Amino acid sequence: MKVVILAGGLGTRLAEETGIRPKPMVEIGGKPILWHIMKIYSHYGFNEFVVCLGYKGFMIKEYFANYFMHQSDVSFDLSNNKMEVHTNESESWKVTLVDTGVNTNTAGRIKRIQKYVGNEPFMLTYGDGVANININDLIRFHKKNGKMATLSSVQLPGRFGSVETDEFGIVKSFKEKPMGDGMWINGGFFVLEPAIFNYLEGDMDDIQWEKKPLTEIANDGNLAAYKHLGFWKCMDAIRDKIELEEIWNSEKPDWKIWK
Repeated sequence: MKVVILAGGLGTRLAEETGIRPKPMVEIGGKPILWHIMKIYSHYGFNEFVVCLGYKGFMIKEYFANYFMHQSDVSFDLSNNKMEVHTNESESWKVTLVDTGVNTNTAGRIKRIQKYVGNEPFMLTYGDGVANININDLIRFHKKNGKMATLSSVQLPGRFGSVETDEFGIVKSFKEKPMGDGMWINGGFFVLEPAIFNYLEGDMDDIQWEKKPLTEIANDGNLAAYKHLGFWKCMDAIRDKIELEEIWNSEKPDWKIWK
């Protein structure tokens, strides 16, 4: 099963970083967040990727074109125009990079990669979110329900601590950033049947995947939600990048499920 990654957005809310690079190339621990996402899937044996490019997509192409160089220790003998490779830590990935348009919205990007996934189920996720999600469990859930599409739903922690007091102002309980108000949100990590392309007919370039096709799929009773109870984090703003860096530098980064 192939993995499609949406990596073409402008990332305007992370302008401190995305002024010079596409959002999926913003680094966490010295590696693009795109690399982290791919490592999650690769841990479960999914090594074929289709990446939807847009804004500054050439930088993602250059990264993979020179991936061997990025991952290896090398010596250059300039006098003889020779290169010696000392270590090689390359991945067993097959990566297809597709120019889906700088201004194309997400539904249009998905439509444009149809020929690369063919008439088979595939996975889809956003190029800015990581999780310790069990991909095998997600796929089993999808197959068991027999729906056209499955999304992974997550709960966000609250932004502020919760304080409960008695009538005298004495604190009865305190929770630092408890989970949200019970609402589950779309966390990406989709499993999709090829029939979803029936919802992408016509001009989709200005259409958001979530606001029309996915809504219509849900209205037709063809969407399931896999509840992910573990770690999930989207890099939406600079504070999220800082938090992800702190987690990565901790003793046990939550989403680092690979060895």
